[in-house]
Amino acid sequence: MASAADRQTEKMDLGPSAAPFSAFERMVAWRYLRSRRKEAFISVIAGFSFIGIMLGVATLIIVMAVMNGFRTELISRILGINGHMIVQPIDGPLTDYADLAVKFEAVPGVKMALPLVEGQTLASGRAGAGSGALVRGIRAEDLEKLPQVAGNIRQGDIVGFASGQGVLVGSRLAASLGITAGDDITLISPEGDVTPMGVNPRVKAYPVSGVFEIGMSEYDATIIYMPLEEAQLYFNADGLVQSIELFVDDPDNVDGLRPLVEAAAGRQVHVTDWRQRNQTFFSALQVERNVMFMILTLIVLVAALNIISGLIMLVKDKGSDIAILRTMGAGSGAIMRIFFMTGAAIGTVGTFAGVVLGVVVCLNIESIRQFFSWLSGTVLFDPELYFLSQLPAEMSFGETFTVVVMALVLSFLATIFPAWRASKLDPVQALRYE
Repeated sequence: MASAADRQTEKMDLGPSAAPFSAFERMVAWRYLRSRRKEAFISVIAGFSFIGIMLGVATLIIVMAVMNGFRTELISRILGINGHMIVQPIDGPLTDYADLAVKFEAVPGVKMALPLVEGQTLASGRAGAGSGALVRGIRAEDLEKLPQVAGNIRQGDIVGFASGQGVLVGSRLAASLGITAGDDITLISPEGDVTPMGVNPRVKAYPVSGVFEIGMSEYDATIIYMPLEEAQLYFNADGLVQSIELFVDDPDNVDGLRPLVEAAAGRQVHVTDWRQRNQTFFSALQVERNVMFMILTLIVLVAALNIISGLIMLVKDKGSDIAILRTMGAGSGAIMRIFFMTGAAIGTVGTFAGVVLGVVVCLNIESIRQFFSWLSGTVLFDPELYFLSQLPAEMSFGETFTVVVMALVLSFLATIFPAWRASKLDPVQALRYE
């Protein structure tokens, strides 16, 4: 007695005039995707293929988003307190830094120019133990132009700094020294006063006007901001600065501004930019990002190979069905399209399920990190190691589109060989051994 599927098949056109990807071909492909008791093993393989592609796509999207977030956050924090271009003197000290800063700010594309005095010191507080620190001498009006610092005061204020009496200390440095706003911090510099007995280290205590937190542990643990005039006195640089840092509108266009800045200086200067100073760091990030993409692509490739094995087993199991369809008039092209749609459906649904999973995880990445930190009782993504205080994720439409296309192409390619084998199956041989 003919089954319901056979009766439905008889009502459909199986001849050469049937359009490709017709309703009949889609119906058969859908039936092969559904699990039946005797085909449970094949369905398990198809399920693992689906899960593999979904997890592979989601992992790629999440990792790429986290890597992009790392780069964006690090650039914003690094460039938030460091100039995009650094001007240093060649022919003599920068004693005319105030006039030069005005000239540089008049250059189209330059937002502000900050004269700086920098020096390494040993800082100590109430905790007793000392810690290395980088003192940056800056004018009070220039500090207010740095929102990464002036807008992130966690304790105290910048009133004392503006009056030239206090310093600003990074939050992690303050915590390690056991000091808060209002306490004194002692700074020791090896470049002190010259005496007949040699150079004596300079030791001086400063009141802590405020504690800032940039969010990048390397800076929060090392930087101290000091009024420019006081820094000049402390580092024996009275009346001069070591460099002038320029902040520009477009950090990626520093090459175009370089000749304009050199011309505005009117003297011999050496100009470096943020890319040169951080070239090794950002190159390492880019290499790591590319390697991670290639490694994680193997997850999708393995899932695509699972599609091949699952379809080959399905073709062997459906040998008699293929033979019957061929004898009823279905062409080899129709058989090939049926199995192609069966495998492609697994890859397509798995890919878009992976996109949804990846987007959901990226939007809640910090909450997920905190949950697993609480669950494991350990600090995941330690700021001491990763520089940032929270896990960033920034999705890129172009990268997400590339991942989707790559997964779909691998899935479609994986279905071609099993579908081709099904189309070449000899119906006589298939029915003879059934």
